[in-house]
Amino acid sequence: MDMQTALADLSSFLGQRLSRSKSDLDLHGASESYFPLSPPDAVAWPESTEEVARIVAACARHRVPVVGWGTGTSLEGQAQAFSGGVVVDFSRMNRVLEVAQADMVARVQPGVTREALNEELRATGLMFPVDPGANASLGGMASTRASGTTAVRYGTMRDNVLGLEVVTARGEVIRTGTAARKSAAGYDLTALFVGSEGTLGLITELTLRLHGQPEAISAAVCAFESVAGAVQTVIDTIQCGIPMARIELLDEDSVRAVNAYAKMNLPEKPHLLLEFHGSAAGVAEQAEAFGAIAADHHGSGFDWATRPEARRALWTMRHNAYYAVLASRPGARAIVTDICVPISRLAEAIEETRADLAQSGVHGPILGHVGDGNFHASLLVRDGDAEELSRAKAAAERMVERSLAMGGTATGEHGIGVGKLGYMAREHGPGWAMMGTIKAALDPDNIMNPGKMVPPRN
Repeated sequence: MDMQTALADLSSFLGQRLSRSKSDLDLHGASESYFPLSPPDAVAWPESTEEVARIVAACARHRVPVVGWGTGTSLEGQAQAFSGGVVVDFSRMNRVLEVAQADMVARVQPGVTREALNEELRATGLMFPVDPGANASLGGMASTRASGTTAVRYGTMRDNVLGLEVVTARGEVIRTGTAARKSAAGYDLTALFVGSEGTLGLITELTLRLHGQPEAISAAVCAFESVAGAVQTVIDTIQCGIPMARIELLDEDSVRAVNAYAKMNLPEKPHLLLEFHGSAAGVAEQAEAFGAIAADHHGSGFDWATRPEARRALWTMRHNAYYAVLASRPGARAIVTDICVPISRLAEAIEETRADLAQSGVHGPILGHVGDGNFHASLLVRDGDAEELSRAKAAAERMVERSLAMGGTATGEHGIGVGKLGYMAREHGPGWAMMGTIKAALDPDNIMNPGKMVPPRN
């Protein structure tokens, strides 16, 4: 690796948009989770696909690692440069390039955030529905195959990315997919790059599927005596064909945290938060049908509202739940982990996890996107306490083992990064080695986000 020569090459066309200042390096070496600060050697701010291609080509010549950066909200260390190198910050590539209303498609640069895109779409009657909580960049969301609160109705990034422009490890620019809704033409390269966490190339443009803005929206909240009752309500609701747009679970610890953080007064019981989309008559009917199902499982305090400000307050509370949990133990950091199981095993997985955490002495409030069997635990660890960190990591590992034994996955949406790298062999078996073969073929010098996703190279 010839770092100095590579940086000289990059400076020749980036100028002040290549930084080695400590503040910039530290900002791009930090994690929202428990991983230690890992600053890169430099940060680059490209403004076009051509500049990204030149950056990657220069790094390839000198075998310098390249790591993509959106908004830095990933939770498994995906955007940290643990091997050093150049972080490519896409914040200046933030334009909505085209909105094709008739086709319900948008072309965007990777630095556009989901909120910025939806602001652009407000007057069109269309929306982009994938909502991971954080105002993440769309390039980062595609790279990590993000999902979130609306996945139960609208799907994940896998379902809503139609095509990509990608700079490969050799500095070549390729296009995958089209604006058409389906294709039978060759390998699905779009699906290969979505979720690859920047290990195969850097996304420089996305073609996204849009959806119509619903005529009416209602949000609801309901308390339950047990997690099992809440989850069985979800299962019955899905089996009855009620088209929920969102359905989220908060356990008692999460409710306690958001009450303190957001000045709420929810009963300290498991809660479901819901949202229904459709016509005015349709959402009223859906909410009433859900209320009847909830009552059968001892749901109480069922309340729903159509006023935008009430809905915003509810989902702002949900999206801030992670920060509420952190605030519940000042000075702590969180191992934020998630698993996803078949929905029929969800209540069992949550209850076993809660019992395990209690027995282990690990404080870990649980919340989740229960409509698709996904839940999260924020395992709070006193910063610098090695013994607590060890216990929390062991509990997180048992969560994964529990999920795999139930036919689930090590991560429903957080991705792999380095935090879940150790679980890939258990989940995929020989398939993990095949992923490594693909990585070696497309990135023979291992410069694209090395140390992530695939087996370590000898």
